[in-house]
Amino acid sequence: MTRATTEWNRNARLAKERWGRLPRTVLTALRELSEQYRLSVVLGDMLYLNERWYVSHAGLLRIAQRRKCYGIDVECLGEFSDPAAKLWVFKATVFKSDVCKGFVGYGDADPSNVSPLVHGAEMRVAETRAVNRALRKAYGIGICSVEEIGSFAEPAPSSREAKKLPPQPVNGNNGNYGGFKVRDGLCQLIRQHQLDANLVKAYAVDFCGTKSLREATREQVEAFVALADWAEKDRNALLCQLNSYLGNKEGAA
Repeated sequence: MTRATTEWNRNARLAKERWGRLPRTVLTALRELSEQYRLSVVLGDMLYLNERWYVSHAGLLRIAQRRKCYGIDVECLGEFSDPAAKLWVFKATVFKSDVCKGFVGYGDADPSNVSPLVHGAEMRVAETRAVNRALRKAYGIGICSVEEIGSFAEPAPSSREAKKLPPQPVNGNNGNYGGFKVRDGLCQLIRQHQLDANLVKAYAVDFCGTKSLREATREQVEAFVALADWAEKDRNALLCQLNSYLGNKEGAA
């Protein structure tokens, strides 16, 4: 069995486990991506959203590495950027070899076209989008990258007010508030939106800023569970965020 076929079989199995029964046309596209670009579902190289495949920044970088990319030059276009408004525009140039003239891509980001999860990181989002577009041009990647998808959902409830409250542990006698355990809310979030439990836990740990969920305060977990309301409006962006934790599943519990 060839390496490309093995990758395709693995991707097909994991895709069905993660996204359920997929149309034949979607599986055909997955096979082409698996064999032509050696993209991996388990490594987070691509995501299935709105009945379409999207490549990730990590997947594009792996393609560039395998194709022995010579270099990537990135610059902020100050004349089009406005730091006060959190508006950033970047230009990226990918060089496939030392004699390559370069493939150029532009990326912009501001609070109106990024997920609420990354508000405050618009500059990094703009840079990533520029690099992604340049890489897609350089290596003929026809599918869009997940980082280029804009988000128009309402912002998620802020956790700043919750963090001002006196900390209370999730476990123990204080872990039950009005007969409702916050962990039940976390489990409900996972079931309701059919999410990967390990990825959600990894994201929750990062969100709470603790080493494990056991160390998080009740208020911190409640603030995280509040993302359920936002997930109903922008589930795709939530899946993109969870996908970034694919390599950290083991330490999430």
